[in-house]
Amino acid sequence: MSSEANWVRQAAAIPMKADKVCLVTSTSGKRWVVPKGMIDPGMNASETALQEAWEEAGLVGSLDPAPVGSYFYDKWGSTCHVTVFLMRVTEAADDWPEREVRERSWVTVKQALGRIVDDGLREVVRKAVG
Repeated sequence: MSSEANWVRQAAAIPMKADKVCLVTSTSGKRWVVPKGMIDPGMNASETALQEAWEEAGLVGSLDPAPVGSYFYDKWGSTCHVTVFLMRVTEAADDWPEREVRERSWVTVKQALGRIVDDGLREVVRKAVG
């Protein structure tokens, strides 16, 4: 694993509403994930998590103040460090920026854990809402 200085910093939201988790497909459409993305300069992890939830899933809501966990994965020849927040969804739009490239699905926690293939993400979700 690369050193912390070389990590690609990302943030994610685990969107929840009425005991259901919202998953989205990856851009390839082959995997189920939670909304996440790179933390842009001038933004913090929680702002990024909310922005990604809107862009990737059309969701609006609030985050618990403290992250529920984090995980690592390799992409682009680098190590990504993802800080994960629990999101309480208040609105799910019918149209959103990435609607044409992602599918959104509301599932039980058990179904979510069965669909998520990334071990690190699955473990964070299991600990946060399982």
